[in-house]
Amino acid sequence: MADTATAARQSAIYLLDQVLGEGRLMSECLAAGALDRLDPPDRARAQRLALQTLRGLERADRLLKPHLRKAPPLSVLNALRLGTVELCQGEAAHGVVNALVGIVSKSRRHAQLKGLVNAVLRKIAAKPEDWDRLRVPRLPKWLRAPLVQAWGTQAVAAMEAAHFAGAPLDLTPKTRPASDAAPDVPGAALLPTGSLRLQDAGQVSTLPGYSEGDWWVQDAAAAMPARILDPQPQETILDMCAAPGGKTLQLAAAGARVTALDISSGRLARVAENLARTGLTAEVAEGDALEHAGTYDAILLDAPCSATGTIRRHPDLPHAKDGSEFGALIELQTRMLAHAWTLLKPGGRMVYCTCSLLPDEGEVQIEEALGMFPDMSVDRAALDRPGIGPAWITQEGGLRLRPDYWPDLGGMDGFYIACLRKAA
Repeated sequence: MADTATAARQSAIYLLDQVLGEGRLMSECLAAGALDRLDPPDRARAQRLALQTLRGLERADRLLKPHLRKAPPLSVLNALRLGTVELCQGEAAHGVVNALVGIVSKSRRHAQLKGLVNAVLRKIAAKPEDWDRLRVPRLPKWLRAPLVQAWGTQAVAAMEAAHFAGAPLDLTPKTRPASDAAPDVPGAALLPTGSLRLQDAGQVSTLPGYSEGDWWVQDAAAAMPARILDPQPQETILDMCAAPGGKTLQLAAAGARVTALDISSGRLARVAENLARTGLTAEVAEGDALEHAGTYDAILLDAPCSATGTIRRHPDLPHAKDGSEFGALIELQTRMLAHAWTLLKPGGRMVYCTCSLLPDEGEVQIEEALGMFPDMSVDRAALDRPGIGPAWITQEGGLRLRPDYWPDLGGMDGFYIACLRKAA
């Protein structure tokens, strides 16, 4: 047990090194096989430790600062950060300190710092209560500034609290459950919008209904675009940036004839796997969305974006990115939206959405598109769906979701969603 726990901690430190030192997203590291050598429980533990450390990074650094005359090498600092988070969240000091001292002592470059790690972590272990006296960690300035400009200081502080709390696991059932009951998933609560929520899920693949394909993992906010599109049986629908496939599964479950388009063959493989597991059918097509041809009754465009709405579950994002790619993403969204409009039949409808908290990737895109296309209008009535709060509907008729919504239920991802109608 001790060896596997140490291996999980060592792998978590590696992930932190990649995010904070190389600017890589954790998803990229995992896709490259960073944790493949670990057994599934240890792989899950390594990810959990890395995510917890990234969420509490500001607090950890504040607690460590008085004990460090100068910053140690990044790997050693990340070991100290991880140890601080574990100690302050109630892990036994003996096990944490010994494990991290052992990890550092086995490093050729940093073995001489094992005494520092031992001394500092023992000081942290003596006063773990200091953790709760510190403020909720804030977003980096490059992201916090535009969000404060858009939503105000109080709203951003509430979002940061949601980020720090992390995210429960949400599931989308293949068949919508009755309003007073959830499918047979122990501990699942039915959310107002129809998703299921598990506060402590454990290993997903062992949950009842997983192998039978009764549900798939999908944040409650991410499940809203397909529900707003309201797919009908036998409609031809293009899921324009389909991977990893949650929305494709929703559309297919409604009986639509779905084309799941994505530029990444690797990500499309996940779509195909999920279709097979759930017993649903869709045409899986690899290609550039800007070059795709055809005509469709309806289109769902979940455009590539900054993903700033997903920080609850991806706290690595604000540390691995710096906002320099925003301009290119916004331009790509504009081009995708314009091209998608040419693929839509007269009288058809399109849902445009992004998992972003930045108005330039949501509200502004729709305002500009309405000025570009005389045959485009916003279908406000499409937002009349269960669980949608009236205050979430924006001036131009879109839906703005934020991490601080549903604070008593555990929050949701940040999303912007708009349903657009093409004149007949």
